[in-house]
Amino acid sequence: MKALYFDGTNLRLETEYPNPRRGPGEALIRVLYAGICGTDLEILKGYARFKGVPGHEFVGVVEEADNKELVGKRVVGEINVGCGNCTYCLRGLERHCPERKVLGIKNLDGTFAEYILLPEKNLHILPPEIPDEAAVLVEPLAASYEILEQLHIQPESRVLVLGDGRMGNLIAQVMHTICPNLLVAGKRERKLTLLRKLGIKAVNISELREREAFDIVIEATGRPAGIIDAINFVKPRGTIILKTTIAEETILNLSPIVVKEVTLLGSRCGPFKPAINALKRGIIKVKQLIDAIYPLDEWKKAFNHAQSPNTLKILLKP
Repeated sequence: MKALYFDGTNLRLETEYPNPRRGPGEALIRVLYAGICGTDLEILKGYARFKGVPGHEFVGVVEEADNKELVGKRVVGEINVGCGNCTYCLRGLERHCPERKVLGIKNLDGTFAEYILLPEKNLHILPPEIPDEAAVLVEPLAASYEILEQLHIQPESRVLVLGDGRMGNLIAQVMHTICPNLLVAGKRERKLTLLRKLGIKAVNISELREREAFDIVIEATGRPAGIIDAINFVKPRGTIILKTTIAEETILNLSPIVVKEVTLLGSRCGPFKPAINALKRGIIKVKQLIDAIYPLDEWKKAFNHAQSPNTLKILLKP
């Protein structure tokens, strides 16, 4: 099969990459579309020291499975594969299993290929109302909904989302459903305009003068300095939620966090069901986020496009 392989230094197209071999409880999935996200770009810089086929955002069709009711169904899938036996797995927290595999990120070939394997229990069948292109965004949208799982946000809270990119846009749309006092701060006028068209207040971060003014700051900039901005804008005893994952190490003065008694909350993967339901009902709009779709053979163009500061989402079609 065709697949993009990363050897730890270089990404290349393999035209005869070995087909996945299905084991008990696993599903063989033909990938329809795969999304290039910020984590994939960071992997190419050394994040997670991953070697193999990158990619974790996808929509596909099940071609083989022990559960015959899955065969032929369009699915998306949760990306963490735990051992199934440790205390984290037994509590339903496979994402924190010490022995976990993570699709396209850790010890498990990902979605920039014609076929992938995932445990059947990781899969979610898609309703017909969700188009294939939109379904690719279920995984990052689920990560946005994770914030609501982790933190009870009062409607009167002043919430600032730092970052106007793919994740920042999805987080802002989720927060907009419950927070009238929401503001997004970013750097790209095109991306800020898209948010304003959704009825979300968005400003250039250079215009933001309200230091220590926000109860909750959600950092989704994809930049090491994003956490510094978050510390500056959060109120004393406020909460900062971190979404950025990058290869670059960050040197940070922790004193302001201590002095302001700030709660710092990391946030990663999230629940798929509310994300799927939101797309089905049209609560979250994602069509405007997709800038282009490339065949796998044109992966170089796709990644160059994805790395542009003005780009939101690029899809690959294996």
